[in-house]
Amino acid sequence: MDEAFLVVPLKLAGALAMFLFGIQYASEGLQRAAGERLQKAIDFMTRNTLVATLTGFVVTVLLQSSSAATVMVVSFSSAGLLGLPQAIGVIMGANIGTTVTGWIVAAVGISKFSMALLAMPIFGAGYFMTLARKRRWLRNYGEGLMGFAMVFLGLEFLAAAIPTPSGDALLFLEALSHRGWIAIAATTVAGSLFTMLINASSATIAIAIGFASKGIINFEMAAALVVGANIGTTINSFLASLGGNVHAKRAAWSHILFNVFGGIWVVAALGPFTALVDLVVPGPVTAASIGAHIAMLHTMFNLANTLVLFPLVGPYARLVSWLFKERPGTAESLPARYRAPPPVDSAELNLVSARKEISDLAALARDMFADYASSFADPKADLQALLARSARREDYADQMREGISKFLFECARRDLSESSQDSLGRLFRMVDDLEGITDDCHSLALIQDHLRTKDVEIPRSERDELEPVAETVERFLDFVALNAGAAIDEAQLAEAAAFEDTIDDMRSALRKKARKRLKRGAEVRAELAVIDLARHLEKIGDRAFSVAQELRALR
Repeated sequence: MDEAFLVVPLKLAGALAMFLFGIQYASEGLQRAAGERLQKAIDFMTRNTLVATLTGFVVTVLLQSSSAATVMVVSFSSAGLLGLPQAIGVIMGANIGTTVTGWIVAAVGISKFSMALLAMPIFGAGYFMTLARKRRWLRNYGEGLMGFAMVFLGLEFLAAAIPTPSGDALLFLEALSHRGWIAIAATTVAGSLFTMLINASSATIAIAIGFASKGIINFEMAAALVVGANIGTTINSFLASLGGNVHAKRAAWSHILFNVFGGIWVVAALGPFTALVDLVVPGPVTAASIGAHIAMLHTMFNLANTLVLFPLVGPYARLVSWLFKERPGTAESLPARYRAPPPVDSAELNLVSARKEISDLAALARDMFADYASSFADPKADLQALLARSARREDYADQMREGISKFLFECARRDLSESSQDSLGRLFRMVDDLEGITDDCHSLALIQDHLRTKDVEIPRSERDELEPVAETVERFLDFVALNAGAAIDEAQLAEAAAFEDTIDDMRSALRKKARKRLKRGAEVRAELAVIDLARHLEKIGDRAFSVAQELRALR
């Protein structure tokens, strides 16, 4: 008895570890094989709620992790690059996509036959595919097959580790199952806590199917475990939103509330709902068929919740926005500290998230220059306020550069596809250039403040010559901020080159005019300031064009 008490938990832990490792290994291989297509799918999802739902489904099926998809949603929402209705759509799709694991477990049958007969040929085929030296995509798919083989082996070991209960144990479980709502509620809570602990709802569902197939728990208690797993998986959204802005909290809580209230009504109507599942799945509930019943319940539960919410996404988004209101005065303020998005298991999705953060940095650079340009055009502008805003933004840009760079270094440690490895270096350079633009913007504000402090005034005619350059730079930064989240085409690169050439020509003309005025005895400090301002404007144009070149080369 003592030996079994020690050995059984260890066997269960080992089988569960192999199951989870297999899912992770399969996920990473498939992500590398379809990295570019995955990134395009993420970019595509912002179009409407239907596309967002389909994208959430596809991404979750590919990654075998709804957590990765929902954490990504919270990160994108925090950056202001994903609207709340689209975020809710991805969450609904992710909930449906995660039901595929239950069907895999039910299809192979956790206690029907030896899954080693299925797993070993798959593992062997996958291994020999990884030996292909010149075809990286074939190696990646091979790793995916090896991962699926380990999933099947983990399920077999899980079935073998679950002991056949004794008569006394069955009497105890029977007594517990007859406690009605207390047993159902306790099982739901247990499923939630267990899923939070191991961070994998798919493992909780696999265990529910295994226990039910051995007769340790009945169908209703297995259903409660599944509902609990659906609730427990929202912990990742909550953690991702900690320290985030109001948009991150709205996205996270839209997920939490959706799953919690969806679980409450299913638990409240568990008897009729399980009876409906029995009608849909042919045949009686037996040890051989209960896996299909549990998988169908999981699917119907998430489909029903999605069908109810889908036409109400707009009102639901407004409700969540009302519950989590933006505090007055914080809409245009920056957080006290920059927080990089939390990395997820998917290396490719981490790169997508990094590109969204870089787009946010580009927007910060654009806003910083626009603030300076408006103050330059107004001789009575409050330069102390400008300088304070500029210093705050420049400091935050420094934090973003450090945080995004660390995030990219973390990506570099992962096994990426060849195209993603190439993109990684380009993203590093874009971060450097964009942060350099914020440095130049702050230098412009410092020059303007220094001129007023020293009571040096640039003549109106010369300010009129500088303003067209500033306007061109501002339009160029608008272009960069608009396109920083994705690759650009040749026509867009030509547009960027035209901006840069115009700025260079304007700077050269300004410098020549300033030198001529100096020879005629003009105010030295004013003319040197004009030359210095033009130099910084040209540097911003050069850095912006460098960013555009990297965007064109992104795959």
